[in-house]
Amino acid sequence: MSLPQFNEVISLSNNELSDAIIKTEKELFNLRFKKATRQSFKSHEIKYAKRRLAQLKTILTVRLNSLEYKQNNLLVKLAKKNYIPEIE
Repeated sequence: MSLPQFNEVISLSNNELSDAIIKTEKELFNLRFKKATRQSFKSHEIKYAKRRLAQLKTILTVRLNSLEYKQNNLLVKLAKKNYIPEIE
C-alpha cells in the first residue's frame, strides 16, 4: 500500500467526497483506538489515513470556496445591473 495520490481524490464527485471523508474519519478513529488499547495494527496506516483525510478536506474546501466565489460574482453583476437594490 502506497501513500494516497491526490489525483485519485480530485476525480471524486461531491457525494463520493463526503462519503470518503466520513469513512476515513472512522478508519482513523479505529486505528487510534487500536493504538490506545495496544491491539496489533500497522502504524503507517495512521499516517496514510491522516494524509488522505487532509487531501479530501482540502478538495472540499477548494470546491466550496470556488462555489462561494461564483455566487459572490453573480451578486455583484446583478447589483451593477440594478437588479438588486443597494443597501444604504
